[in-house]
Amino acid sequence: MSKIIGIPLGWIMYFLYNFIPNYGICIILFTLLTKIILFPTGYKSQLGSARMQALNPKLAKLKKQYANNQQKLAEEQQKLYSQEGVNPMGSCLPMIIQMIILYGVFYVVYRPLSHILRLSGDVINQATDIIINKGYFKESDMKGRAELYILQAVKQHKEDFASLGENFVDKVSEFKNTFLGIDLGSIPTIHPDGGWTKTAIALVMIPVVSGLVQLLYTIYTQYKTRKMNPAMAGMGAMNIVMFIMPLFSVWLAFTVPAGVGFYWIWSTVFAFVQSAVLYAYFTPERLKVIAEKDKEKKKNKKPGFMQKMMDQQAAMLAQQEEAKKAGRHDYSAETEGMSKSEKQIYNRQLINEARKRMAEKYGDEYKEDNVEGNDD
Repeated sequence: MSKIIGIPLGWIMYFLYNFIPNYGICIILFTLLTKIILFPTGYKSQLGSARMQALNPKLAKLKKQYANNQQKLAEEQQKLYSQEGVNPMGSCLPMIIQMIILYGVFYVVYRPLSHILRLSGDVINQATDIIINKGYFKESDMKGRAELYILQAVKQHKEDFASLGENFVDKVSEFKNTFLGIDLGSIPTIHPDGGWTKTAIALVMIPVVSGLVQLLYTIYTQYKTRKMNPAMAGMGAMNIVMFIMPLFSVWLAFTVPAGVGFYWIWSTVFAFVQSAVLYAYFTPERLKVIAEKDKEKKKNKKPGFMQKMMDQQAAMLAQQEEAKKAGRHDYSAETEGMSKSEKQIYNRQLINEARKRMAEKYGDEYKEDNVEGNDD
């Protein structure tokens, strides 16, 4: 998956380097472009969160009204989401899309020799073998990041790669992978061989700055999330994990070439800016306008898969409520003593009834599923 997405992104990096032949500046521009590409998904994700925030007073009222009836509460919540045109899971898909594309981004950043210098896989494999045989780096450390290690090794030991031809050595050694004098192919270390020179200090600052920027971004997003949704305040365990991640990234950035940490810095900076702009943009007044437009669109548009699922769940809850009013027993009482096969048939009947209601509601074709169960 990362390769499929990474290949087109790699061409972007290639054209950027041909326009501005500096790896550091290319990483900044590349990160900015990927953020622009991902902006629609980020916009939808943050809009969904803001819309949910606007519903908090109504949700709080429902929780208070149906505090002793969780089934009725769930039903009324689904009705509210449907009326307001809000999908509580709407922010999940954009986040998944962002994560998938980020795999492609990492694939490109880790492979400058393939995507920028356009060297063949065979030559890169041969260079990798030379590095391992010479003992410059461990094979386990190079996994997934071999090209960044090759870049560093060739610049320090050109003679060891003479067998790959002058074209290879010249291309790699002349590759401008520095930014403000910092070699982005080098691995940051607290025990620099040449002592604490300005370059060594700058190199070490990359993991430190990466961690600090991510920590500030985490604090900011946590503050905004709690303000938007007070119910999130009690999620102590999740909050601890969120704050541990920046510390983990600092440790990780000390184990990989500086180019990776450099990418993380700018990726977080641009994410920070995007979030701040969108939080400022989604004012209560603007959210009301967006909500009204969404309602109008919903009137002339068939519901999507998630909306149908939500409505189907609401229909099943209504069905159970009707059963109670009719004096029927609850689910556990009705299924007590049933075999596994009989429960399967019973559950399928309930689902079919809910699906039939949804099909009638939306004018869809309804086909009843087989209700036969498996024997114990």
